Amino acid sequence: MNPAENNTGNVLFPVFFKLHELDILVVGGGYVGLEKLQAILKNSPLARVTVVAKEILQEDIRHLAKQHPQVVLIERPFKTHDLRGKDLVFLATNDRSLHEKIKKKTRRKHIMTNVADTPDLCDFYLGSIVKKGDLKIAISSNGKSPTLTKRIREYLEEAIPDDVQRLLDNLKDVRDQLKGDFAYKVKKLNEVTADWLNKEKNEHPE
Repeated sequence: MNPAENNTGNVLFPVFFKLHELDILVVGGGYVGLEKLQAILKNSPLARVTVVAKEILQEDIRHLAKQHPQVVLIERPFKTHDLRGKDLVFLATNDRSLHEKIKKKTRRKHIMTNVADTPDLCDFYLGSIVKKGDLKIAISSNGKSPTLTKRIREYLEEAIPDDVQRLLDNLKDVRDQLKGDFAYKVKKLNEVTADWLNKEKNEHPE
């Protein structure tokens, strides 16, 4: 049994990659390839991405490449040497057999791979993202319901105040100035965030 599907719930380990320090490959030039490229660049505008596709079907992919000089488009079928030096791979064609062949190669090379609409081939999933300033929240349903994660994302985007960046900046200033051990710093920072949350509740009652 897949441990991610047993009754212990979602066992995926959430991480945030420094994409701007990695080399990324997207295989596919259609709508799904565009979706993957948009997600990558939205979260990390300086990410280095190579898109390989037999044909770039979505003009928006070319438009993104013009806006982001570090995005390279290669219009031809995938070749094994496209994996050379890559840290992450996104497979986004409508050809499962091609995905399976590439996944065998990436596994041998220990390259983390995401395969569109094929959870059993994925090393990692893309969650729905909430971003307000430096605050970023990733939401996962263990690959079971992108629709639910989208709804939760929309709820959080509305619930989290737009000025949360001011709190983050203030907390950093407070943390930098605090003296004492780790437990004391956590206590003081908890007090600051509690005061902010109470203020938000008073100013925006349901």
